[in-house]
Amino acid sequence: MASVTTLPGAHHQHRGLDHWIRRVLAELDNLRRSPDKDTVHDLRVAIRRCRSVAAVMAEVDPNPLWRELRHIPRKLFRRLGALRDAQIMGDWVKAHGAENDRLRLLLQEHFDSREPRLLHDAVRAAERFDEKSWKRLEHKLRKRVRLVPPGRLAAECLALERFQEAQRLHARAIRQQKPDSWHALRIGIKKFRYTVESILPERYEIWSPNLKRLQDILGEIHDLDVLGVLLRGKAQADVPELLAEWERMIDRERNRCLDQYAELASGKSNVWTEWAAGLPQGQRAPAAAMARIRATARASDPRPGRTAQLSRLSVALLDAFRQAHATPLFRERSSRRLLRAAARLSGISTKAGARDSRKSIWRFLASRAVPPSWTPDEWEVLAWSARYHRGAEPKSKSRAFNSLAESQQQNVRAFAGVLRLARGLRKCGIEDCSAIHADRSAEAVLLEIPGLADSAENAARLAAAKHLLETYLQVPLIVKPAAKAQIPVASLPAPDSLYQPSLAAASD
Repeated sequence: MASVTTLPGAHHQHRGLDHWIRRVLAELDNLRRSPDKDTVHDLRVAIRRCRSVAAVMAEVDPNPLWRELRHIPRKLFRRLGALRDAQIMGDWVKAHGAENDRLRLLLQEHFDSREPRLLHDAVRAAERFDEKSWKRLEHKLRKRVRLVPPGRLAAECLALERFQEAQRLHARAIRQQKPDSWHALRIGIKKFRYTVESILPERYEIWSPNLKRLQDILGEIHDLDVLGVLLRGKAQADVPELLAEWERMIDRERNRCLDQYAELASGKSNVWTEWAAGLPQGQRAPAAAMARIRATARASDPRPGRTAQLSRLSVALLDAFRQAHATPLFRERSSRRLLRAAARLSGISTKAGARDSRKSIWRFLASRAVPPSWTPDEWEVLAWSARYHRGAEPKSKSRAFNSLAESQQQNVRAFAGVLRLARGLRKCGIEDCSAIHADRSAEAVLLEIPGLADSAENAARLAAAKHLLETYLQVPLIVKPAAKAQIPVASLPAPDSLYQPSLAAASD
């Protein structure tokens, strides 16, 4: 019943966002001139592609232009969807019901009476479409869409996230066997399909037949479920004696669709296994997740040089504390990855270049999908660490922070504390982080920083910067300049040799 056929030739080559934005404008003109079924379908396809790319890019790029790209055609897309659903279900009823069947006539009358109004609403929404803003978005997003190059690791990460979510919905639908769970799976498959289509074109070339077929099957199941609810309302009021026959027909068609789905999605050679094999696995999954994090940093950090320096200092501090056995947390394998990611994301802006509040950074990160190879707890700690890398420290009266488990709160204090200390050292002019050294005793942790100037200004700055980390360590953290290496007198060159070339050099 449902149809997701793409526009002619769409699967033979990768068509970028600019193509689909222009295609929307072309199909809008077609709809205004000739609002037939094919035009309605083609316009929906073009809009869906644009909104799908926007949804994918918004996962890594907080720029509000992506939200605007989804918002501008939203009302038109909904109007076209309602019209398309009525047309498809009307055609199905006409094809499956006898000509003199009274329930078929009632349903057909229902769809025929609704279609002119739905078409009028769709054309009216097309007339009100903001073409000026749409064209402006094409120009502004032309560069931003390159933040996730098709076929690269960050693109694979985004596709893997959609795949894992669809796989979870598949398991739930198989377990529950309810209309709502099948509908949720249909949406999950759609998101996965359009993500692969937009950023993994080579894989889409291979996977598109099964992706389209699964979406068709799940779409038909959904249409039959909606039609079943509608016909029960019509039949019970007017022709209750025909209800059982129509329900049997719908159940028969629905079971046929479920069998087709099971044939594709079950067994050893199922589509889920095929798709999983083509996406990052093993050690490639963490690398893909870090690529996605770097894409977000590139997209929204107005000062990437400063953030890179903060990241280097943070990791150097963590390594020094690890060598000194300052705390078991810093010796865990995931700590380095988490700290580096938190440092990279601490400088992002969700307001197109303007400096964000720390809460905005936290909201953006907390609302993102958990990357592959990360746990929800780790991602939550990262978001909170970026939230508290500067400004006020976590407070006991903060309801949201106190909702975390005690172990998570301690981890946030540890990682945010390291970031704060690294930030303080950067402000003290520290650039070389290769020889930072730490020692742990029962009374304190001593941190020696090469090149640190011993001044009252630096002392005051570092006293504030190290406070949160001291709270976590529960011992004083003493930060002091590293002692300069002493060169033994015997190893110093003779005075004359400082100014005279060697005999070998002279002979050369």
